[in-house]
Amino acid sequence: MGWIARARLASAVSNAGGLGMIETSSGLLDEVRAEIVKMRDLTDKPFGVNIAQLFVRDPSIVHFVADQGVTFVTTSAGDPTKYTRALKDAGVTVFHVVPTLAAALKAVDAGVDGLVVEGGEGGGFKNPREVSTMVLVPLIASRVDLPIIAAGGICDGRSMAAAFALGATGVQMGTRMVSAAESPVHDNWKHAIVAAAETDTVVLNRFSRPTLRALRTDRTNRLERQEEMEPGAFGAVLDLYFGGDLEAAIPLTGQVAGRIDAVMSVADIIDDTVREFRAVAAGLAASC
Repeated sequence: MGWIARARLASAVSNAGGLGMIETSSGLLDEVRAEIVKMRDLTDKPFGVNIAQLFVRDPSIVHFVADQGVTFVTTSAGDPTKYTRALKDAGVTVFHVVPTLAAALKAVDAGVDGLVVEGGEGGGFKNPREVSTMVLVPLIASRVDLPIIAAGGICDGRSMAAAFALGATGVQMGTRMVSAAESPVHDNWKHAIVAAAETDTVVLNRFSRPTLRALRTDRTNRLERQEEMEPGAFGAVLDLYFGGDLEAAIPLTGQVAGRIDAVMSVADIIDDTVREFRAVAAGLAASC
């Protein structure tokens, strides 16, 4: 969630009882440092940083994170052996994002503290051979004795309860937070998520890298038919994110857009999620 998961959104998540995450995938570390400083003013609650290794390749990122006093990191889009040991030596808790069992086992061998298990229905960068959350979470939970955060297809208490039943101990929401009131993206993108059907995402670049899941637009419909994305296909990202031109770039979005029917505050999203989660769990227990 480059440019999106910054202080405004992350602090709202932390203040509402979640764990807000600051991005590094924009690659603009000076701006990220400033966002972390803002976090200290906006919340006194815990928060973390995601290191997206596809975009952040300088090993000094470890010192950057530690120097900011960050104690929780997720690493993604890369080899878990690259930063895990150095981060842990710096006193940082590390969860690695994985799309397959093989990736999970490699992360365990690298010494991570936990996993973010991300199903193929999630938005953004994907494994070309995507596996759904429903299959992936219980598979990895059956083979790995580490905490699991489930991601992909989660937007409310019912989907959170399902993730816990599958073996997760926490959940991560991406598309739901992109559409939140505190999200910095343009309202056009938020309203497109709200209006989307469950079939309104596409998988791009399935036969090469990077593979992406995005909202269905004229641009992404055209790109869907290409075996390899043309140069410049990513387009003018900031014109999409902050200018609201949905055809200017690729609006990375998960299938769960089809279940999101309103722009809500982060506090309301989290409160409603926890309330529904408890009601669903209690209902299941009573019916057994």
